[in-house]
Amino acid sequence: MTIPKERLDQIGHRFAELEARMASGTLEGDEFVQASRDYAELEPVAKIAAEVTSLRDEITGLEEMLQDPEMKDMAQEELAAINEKLPEKERALAIALLPRDRADSKPAMLEIRAGTGGDEAALFAGDLFRMYEKFAGEQGWRVEPVSMSASEVGGFKEIVANITGQGVFAKLKFESGVHRVQRVPVTESGGRIHTSAATVAVLPEPDEVDVQIDPGDLKIDTYRASGAGGQHVNTTDSAIRITHEPTGLVVTCQDGRSQHKNREKAMQVLRARLYEKTRDEAQGAEAEARKAMVGSGDRSERIRTYNFPQGRVTDHRIGLTLHKLEEVLAGTGLNELVQALISEDEAKRLAALAE
Repeated sequence: MTIPKERLDQIGHRFAELEARMASGTLEGDEFVQASRDYAELEPVAKIAAEVTSLRDEITGLEEMLQDPEMKDMAQEELAAINEKLPEKERALAIALLPRDRADSKPAMLEIRAGTGGDEAALFAGDLFRMYEKFAGEQGWRVEPVSMSASEVGGFKEIVANITGQGVFAKLKFESGVHRVQRVPVTESGGRIHTSAATVAVLPEPDEVDVQIDPGDLKIDTYRASGAGGQHVNTTDSAIRITHEPTGLVVTCQDGRSQHKNREKAMQVLRARLYEKTRDEAQGAEAEARKAMVGSGDRSERIRTYNFPQGRVTDHRIGLTLHKLEEVLAGTGLNELVQALISEDEAKRLAALAE
C-alpha cells in the first residue's frame, strides 16, 4: 500500500511539533502527560515515515543519474536494491497507521473455565493457565490470580487472573474462545483418547475512569466460603457476590480471608466485564471493522486444538498447525501462534482498507 507524500509530510510536521512542545519546558500536569503519550505513540510511526521518505528521495535521485552514461550501471544496481526494500517499509508504515485498538496497551483479565469433559476439562484448564503464566513470564509480565475454584482431581473448574505489563491485551486478545484437547486422560484405564474443552476469555482491564459504576446499581451479598481454603475462610462470611442490577452481571470472589480484599477483587472483575460489554456493543455497531478481526472473539467459537497423540497444536482460524505441543504448553512456543494471529489480523485490516 503506497502512502501519499502529503500524508508523510503531515506525520513529519506533527512529530516535529510534538518534539518542540516537549522541549519547550512549558507543559505541566495533564497537558504534559497527554503530550508525552502522543509523542510515544507517534515516534515509531514518524521513524518509519522518515525512512520511506528517504528511500523515495533516493529513488528520484538515482533515476536522474540513469541519464548519465557513466553513472548508469551503479545507479541501476542501487535502484534495484532500494526498489526491493521500499515495499517492505511502506507495508510496515501502513500497518503502523492502522486504527489502533485503544485497549491494546491495557492490562488484561484472563478467565479460564472448564467446559465439556468433566475432570479432564478441569485438568486441561489448569494446563492452559500454566501455559499463559509461563508465556507471561517470558514477556516480563506479572500474573496475579484474582479468584479460583479448584477441582478435586487437580486443575481448575474456573480461574480468573490479572495480567499486567507492556502490551498485554494486544498480544492475548486473540486467545478468547474454546480450546479443545485430545488425549488419554489420567483416569482412563483403557487407553482411549478423549476430547475435552476449556473456555478462555481475555478482557482488557479498564482504568476506573473508563467505567463509571453507580454504587446504587450494585447488590452486594456476603456468604461463607466453601471448599478448600483453611478453617478461617470456611467459618467466616468473607466471600463476596456482587450483582450489577442494570446488566445482570454477577461476580463472586471467595479466595481471600479478607472480605474487603474479596470485594476489591470482585469489583476489578466487574469493571473488566462491563468494559468488555461496552466494547462488544460498539463493535456490533461497526460491522465492517469487526469482519477484519481474526475470529469474532466469541467465547463459543472453537479456536484451537491441542492433540497429544500427534504432538500438534492447530489454530483453526488461520489454519496453522505446529508440531510443538510441549513447547506451546510450556509457554515458549506460544509466541509463534500469537504473532501469526496478529499478522493475520493486520493483513485482513490492510486488505479491508484497500477495498
